[in-house]
Amino acid sequence: MLLIDCPHCGPRSETEFSYGGEAHIARPLDPAALSDAEWADYVFLRDNPKGLIRERWMHAHGCRRWFNVARDTVTYEILTVYPMGAEPPDLPERRYP
Repeated sequence: MLLIDCPHCGPRSETEFSYGGEAHIARPLDPAALSDAEWADYVFLRDNPKGLIRERWMHAHGCRRWFNVARDTVTYEILTVYPMGAEPPDLPERRYP
């Protein structure tokens, strides 16, 4: 089980949070102008790295606020937590065979 450090409430069990998907995905400015293939790419295609990923989480059973998490998908280690709208911190990429 993950221990997520909510920036507003402090460390809590992952069972209190809702996963919001990959962070820093910009919504298209004019969705109606996209082809079906482009819209499908936006909705469904996400990175699935082995290593560092930046994700959105919401403290559903707490303050109900959204924030970003940089996490290693291999070790599940949470490297940092940072606010929504903030630039992602510069972290070294982790490479796995």
